[in-house]
Amino acid sequence: MSKDYYSTLGVDKAASAEEIKKAFRVKAHKYHPDKKDGDEAKFKEASEAYQILSNSEKRKQYDQFGSSFEGAGFGGGGAGGFNWQDFARQSGGGGGGGVEFDMGDIFGDIFGGSRRGGRTNTRGRDIQAKLEVSFMDSIFGSEQEVEIYKHVTCDKCSGSGAEPGSKVSSCSTCNGTGQVEKIQNTMLGAIRTAAVCPDCSGEGKKVDKPCTKCSGQGIYQDREKIKIKIPAGINDNQSIRLSGKGEAGTKGAAAGDLYINVYVKSSSKFERHGDDIVTRERIGFRQAALGDKIEIETVHGSVNLKITEGTQSGKIFKLKSKGVPHLGGGGNGDHLVEVIVMTPTRLNRVQKKALEELE
Repeated sequence: MSKDYYSTLGVDKAASAEEIKKAFRVKAHKYHPDKKDGDEAKFKEASEAYQILSNSEKRKQYDQFGSSFEGAGFGGGGAGGFNWQDFARQSGGGGGGGVEFDMGDIFGDIFGGSRRGGRTNTRGRDIQAKLEVSFMDSIFGSEQEVEIYKHVTCDKCSGSGAEPGSKVSSCSTCNGTGQVEKIQNTMLGAIRTAAVCPDCSGEGKKVDKPCTKCSGQGIYQDREKIKIKIPAGINDNQSIRLSGKGEAGTKGAAAGDLYINVYVKSSSKFERHGDDIVTRERIGFRQAALGDKIEIETVHGSVNLKITEGTQSGKIFKLKSKGVPHLGGGGNGDHLVEVIVMTPTRLNRVQKKALEELE
């Protein structure tokens, strides 16, 4: 029976080479027999599929003839069969025209290392903080200050981890490279990988005396006050990202980001719907019937609103551009005024007669 290599890797027939590589990486990590819950049979199937689909010429032949094509040398029914030693040799970088990938790249984290250099200094963690702002500050923006307890760069050693004035020398274990070579014997053969140097932790250098303030880490925990610009128009439960204001990275690595989750206090006067402000105004029966001008308080100040004759209760008037500034600029929302007509009660005889005549 013809094998469906695309189905084995879980990719579409139009998948790119990078998509195929990523799919094989997932399968290899999941089924590798050296792992506790690995599956050797499925690992072989995925490796066979990848050997074919990662090679442009073999993939072209497979797409045309299927895995039973004898001249292609596939494992399903091909005369050549699937050669595991050849696979291991090619994937390790020693064979020409074979599988085009770096075995250390695919299996590095399974075997505890990668062939792509020493340890990269760790980027600082992203962190979150909450900030409560007033309703009006959310409308027009403001500048706030928060205090964050986090890892900061050591001000004594400037993040180097070395006590000022101490000697820094090249690591003799890795000769300053930050990595040591490691050979893993697997079912695919011997795989050469690189592991982080255990003596210098991948730095390639060692200090005679670690910094006494940060214990050689280059960072320590402290409180930092950070100013935050609240943008005009921000809404409740939206976030502000402050690049590089998260926790400090180790040994000069980039800091993480700080995410401020903004919570807006409610207003007793205004109700926000998107970028529109909604209020309700009560008017008398006479005002509704004959029309009038009333004063409306908006977030931008007081304005006059014309009540037209015959206004019905529940009618909504729009005060254009008197609402919330659009986040990022570009005008404002509107102020919507819902009019509630108050029906008169406890009318005297004269008032009742006048209403009857009006009817």
